[in-house]
Amino acid sequence: MASSAFKGFPAEGIAFMRELKRHNDREWFTPRLETYKELVRGPMLELVHAVHVSMLRFAPAYVGEPAKCVYRVYRDTRFSKDKTPYKTNTSALFWRNSLDKNAGAAYFVSISPDGVGIGGGLYMSEPSVLLAVRQQIAADPRAFRATFGTKAVKRLMGELQGERAVRVPKGFRADHPAAELVKQKQFLLYNQLDAGLATSSKLLREIVSRFEAMTPFVEFLDRPLVKRKVRSTGGL
Repeated sequence: MASSAFKGFPAEGIAFMRELKRHNDREWFTPRLETYKELVRGPMLELVHAVHVSMLRFAPAYVGEPAKCVYRVYRDTRFSKDKTPYKTNTSALFWRNSLDKNAGAAYFVSISPDGVGIGGGLYMSEPSVLLAVRQQIAADPRAFRATFGTKAVKRLMGELQGERAVRVPKGFRADHPAAELVKQKQFLLYNQLDAGLATSSKLLREIVSRFEAMTPFVEFLDRPLVKRKVRSTGGL
C-alpha cells in the first residue's frame, strides 16, 4: 500500500506550469525561479521520495536519489525547431541502480496541467541493448507476453506500445513465435490520467499501483542488460 505522506501537488504549482506555457521565456521565468523550486520542483522531489518508499516493497533495485530522478526544467534545444527554453511539465525517471540512466528499462511519471502520465519500459536504446532485449524475448516469448498481458496491466496501463519495424529484424526468423514482438523498437506501457489527479491525495496511490503492476515487465526487459553488465564488470 502506498504511503499517505504525499497529499498531492499544490494547485499553485499546476497554475505555475500553466503560466510557464504562456510565458516560456527567460525574462518571465528567471525572476520566478525560486517560486518554481517551491511550487513545482519541491513537490516533485517529495512525490518521488514517497514513491521510492513504496517501491522498497516491490522494486527496491529501482530506488535512488530523488534529486537525480527528477528532470531539469531546462530543455535541450540544440536539435529542436522548438526553441522555447523550459519544459512545461515536471517529470521523473526511476531506473535500475546497476544500470546507467537511460541504458535500460525504467519507470516514468510526468505531471502537467494537461494530465498525469505514468509509464514504464524501454524507450530509446542503443542497437546492442535492443538486440539483447529482443534475444531475451525470442528465447521465451510466452513469459514476456505474460508480463503485460495480465488483467491488472491491461486495466491500469492498456496495451503494449512503441515504435515498430516494418520487417522482422535481421537474425530473427519471420516464422518465429516472437516475430511480431521483436519488430518492436520500443517496449512501452503508458497511460495518461486526468489532470485533476495531480492535486489529489490519490496521486501517489495511482502511480504506485501502476508501477507495481508494470514491475514484471520492466524487470524482464532489464534482465539481459543486468547480466551483460555483470559479465563486463566481473560482478556488481
